[in-house]
Amino acid sequence: MGRFLTETQFVQAVALATLLPGSDALQLAMFVGYTVGGIPGGLISLFAAILPPTIIMFGLVSILHRIQRQAWVSRFVEGLTPAVAVLIFTVAWKIIKSGVGDGLDWRFVGLGAASLVAYLFEVPAPLVVLISGLIGTFLFK
Repeated sequence: MGRFLTETQFVQAVALATLLPGSDALQLAMFVGYTVGGIPGGLISLFAAILPPTIIMFGLVSILHRIQRQAWVSRFVEGLTPAVAVLIFTVAWKIIKSGVGDGLDWRFVGLGAASLVAYLFEVPAPLVVLISGLIGTFLFK
């Protein structure tokens, strides 16, 4: 938009970025960079979009690596864990309630029971996600 893209080019770029896998923002940045400056412009816009968050993440990781063994950090994580669990439970409950008609669906109860069994038998998380995805595909068409 403005002097770099026409409105039609921008709409087409958004449509294409939405269809492609990955971040729409990065794809749009590369498209605008490529439109303005060719391949070098696309590469520069890609690095300009990736570099700041990468530097911030490296900085945070280095800080967290230095303080990870301090007692207050472990207490913070221990206190945060139940809060996150309750948040996930609350969201799941709201989703279940919004989809339930006259009673609790047996599929939800079955998935809950299967999750509990997987937790108790310490089934690897990637396997749980794969099996849950397959079961959910067939149960909740």
